[in-house]
Amino acid sequence: MAWFLGLGITGLVLLLIALVFDGVLDGLFDGIFGGLVSLPALAGFVSMLGFGGAITLGTTGLGPVVATVVGTFAGVVTAWLVLRLSRMLMRDQTATTLRSGDLAGTPGAVVTPIPVGGYGEVLLRVGGQPVKYAARSETAQPLGAEIWVTAALSSTSVEVRPVER
Repeated sequence: MAWFLGLGITGLVLLLIALVFDGVLDGLFDGIFGGLVSLPALAGFVSMLGFGGAITLGTTGLGPVVATVVGTFAGVVTAWLVLRLSRMLMRDQTATTLRSGDLAGTPGAVVTPIPVGGYGEVLLRVGGQPVKYAARSETAQPLGAEIWVTAALSSTSVEVRPVER
C-alpha cells in the first residue's frame, strides 16, 4: 500500500510543478510523446494509479495485481479527461475586442445637448452596455434626440448625425 500512496503523492507533486511552471515543462513532453501527453495529464495518471490502487488494495484485499489494474484504468481515464478538458479550454475563443472604428453606425441618444460646432454627450449601447461618449455634430442636437454615429473621432468622442425618419 505504501507504494501506491507514494505514487499518488508523486502525482500531486507533479501537478503542483505543472501549476507553478505553467507549461514550461510541457515542451519536454511534446518532444518525447509527440504532443499526446501533457504534464497535468501525466500527473493525473500517476495520482489516480497510486490512489486508485491504494483504495482498491485497502478496501477489497484482492492483492497488488488487481489494485494495479484498477489504478491503471483509473489513471488512463483521468489522463484522458484532463487532455480533453485542457484541449477544450485551449480552443475556447473570446469575442473580438471592440475598436473605436466599430462604432460607426451605432444608434444612440443625446444626453447633453450638442451645439453647432461644439461638443455634447451621447449614450450608446456598446457590447450590450450603456457608454457615454463626447459627441460632435454638424447640426445642433437637442436633449433626447436619436442619433447615428458616423465616425469615431477618438476613443472617447464620436461624430453623429440625427436619425432621419
